[in-house]
Amino acid sequence: MSNRIVLCLLASAAAAVASQTVSAEVETIDVRTSMRALPGGLDGLPVLNSNSPEVVQSEGILVSTFAPAGRATPQAHLNQKFQGRFDIFAHHIAKDEPFGEHPTLYLAIIIQNAGDHLTTVKSLEGASYLSQPDAPFVPLPAIEDNAAGTIFAGPGDRVMNEVLRHKLQKNFPSSVDLQPGRPEVLAALPIPVKGLTPPLNGRSLLLRLSSEQPVFVATVAAFARKNPDGTERRPSDNEFIELLDSGGLAGPREKSPTLPSASGSVVYGRVGGVQVGSTWTATLADGRCADDSLKIPAIGESISYPISTVARGSFGTGQLQAASMIKRQPDTAYAAHGNYGVKYDITIPMVNNLNRDALVLVKLQTPLKKDEKLATISFNRTPSPRVFFRGTVKTSFVDSQKIRHEKYTHVVQHQGETGMALVAQYLKPLEKRTVKLEFLYPPDATPPQVLTIESTDPDAIDD
Repeated sequence: MSNRIVLCLLASAAAAVASQTVSAEVETIDVRTSMRALPGGLDGLPVLNSNSPEVVQSEGILVSTFAPAGRATPQAHLNQKFQGRFDIFAHHIAKDEPFGEHPTLYLAIIIQNAGDHLTTVKSLEGASYLSQPDAPFVPLPAIEDNAAGTIFAGPGDRVMNEVLRHKLQKNFPSSVDLQPGRPEVLAALPIPVKGLTPPLNGRSLLLRLSSEQPVFVATVAAFARKNPDGTERRPSDNEFIELLDSGGLAGPREKSPTLPSASGSVVYGRVGGVQVGSTWTATLADGRCADDSLKIPAIGESISYPISTVARGSFGTGQLQAASMIKRQPDTAYAAHGNYGVKYDITIPMVNNLNRDALVLVKLQTPLKKDEKLATISFNRTPSPRVFFRGTVKTSFVDSQKIRHEKYTHVVQHQGETGMALVAQYLKPLEKRTVKLEFLYPPDATPPQVLTIESTDPDAIDD
């Protein structure tokens, strides 16, 4: 049976479900599935989401939750305090003109104790990487074992991979003590472009923190200063703080988003503000009781759940998973479209009620985005060259021998790609098996995806 499972894992479309119809005009394949809204929901943790502007060419404030009073650009400050657990997510690109001076751009995190007593801010997990040289966008296989954590393409992919493993990079102090009212630079990270062709580089960051007292937090972007001899230097902490107090918003500004109630074409916009939700926890079961299980679909059929749905892309479920914004810069997105940096923690307590053996495949897939309710999801006959997902997924389960299995798998999917199985489980009649999936939705991915549970006939797979 193990050889059969391996073959299933290697097969991209051989085990695709049910009847398929092919449209020659658009070269798509429609695959029958039972689409259900993803159970559970986001937690209530606040996240500073700094992604606007994505491309930064003039220095200034990216996102500030500081109080506006006494600052040169009051509208740039959102007056939002964090206390207890909170996250910081940032994803920005430095770009210089081909014949410019190529100064290094710095992304700084500024934090201030907004309470009345000394407080300790702890960094629990976090990482930040550049596109060049840390994590270049290189072509990778569709699916690959990533036990060592060394497989990634792009800085967002690499950052999510490390936070998934609960690591804290040396870029960040494990803790910092803050006196009331005194802003401090928690980190200042360079985004160099000099020597790159084209002069373009990006940095992704995700940091999970905890504070005893309320704190204000900001991200700012500043270019390197020049020494008298013409060499570069990092801006001082005081210069970063002065920029926060007296500067305006960094630019150029992104295209303004479409109002959520508007019809016609949609502009989602880049995110700049404070979202609610760091982790989406879901248990895929048929009922609502704690001991409920998911009855596996009939042989040749499947059940699908959307992942990271957005407006106009819910696959007919009407479910929008994008985290809501409690504070936002006025020209930025109305929701955290894409849920970049959000962890999906999904438990599948499956049971075989078919009165026959079944091989159950769990897949992450990237069908074509749709909003209408249909009995099918659509894939490109030939996947697009555009990569829509690149990231690491952790899977775990306990087998029939009570042995725990845990695996990290790197996944690359293109627009309209059916995907390969992450997990294959052989279940006898009435046998139960719980499978758990965990991943952080990576920057540079394009939503939505679906998680599909598919039953196949184990006897139809040749040894």
